[in-house]
Formats: sequence, structure tokens, C-alpha cells
Amino acid sequence: MKITSVNVHKIEKEGSRMKGIASVLIDESFAVHDIRIIEGDNGLFIAMPSRKTATGGYRDIAHPINPEVRSMFEEAILEAYKNAPDEVATEEDA
Repeated sequence: MKITSVNVHKIEKEGSRMKGIASVLIDESFAVHDIRIIEGDNGLFIAMPSRKTATGGYRDIAHPINPEVRSMFEEAILEAYKNAPDEVATEEDA
């Protein structure tokens, strides 16, 4: 498996730790959208797309199965975020 494309949109939302949204293309044949880039206490990390459950929690819709693949996603997305232009979308634009 190879990540063949990463697209990042930086977001500026006052009082929010969310810094951007990413889309990833895998092997030029499978896309994962709405991966959030979050500012945590120990730096940036990614949160996979999720939906709210009936009990009020959240469950990932798509996610890596092992730490190696999660690391591959995180490295590719955070590198794209670092290199993305500083043109930041507001919450309404996202």
C-alpha cells in the first residue's frame, strides 16, 4: 500500500484545536476524506473520519488497522500540512 496523494486545507476556528482537514489517496484507487488535523498537548496528530453513535460517543468510519499504517498516514498528512500554503480557511469555508 502506498499513499499516492495528500490534500490539506488549513482551518482557522477560534477556540478550536482543529488546524486542518486532509484527504488521502491510496494506490491511486481509494480515497479517505475528512481526516482532521488536531493540535494536542504534545503537538499535532490526526483523527480519522468518524460519526456520532446513538450513545453519544464517536466511532471511526475508516481507520488504519496497525500502528505502522497509522504512522504512515500521520507522517504523510503532517508533512503536507507543514508544506501547505498559509492561506487558512475559516470555519464557514471548510
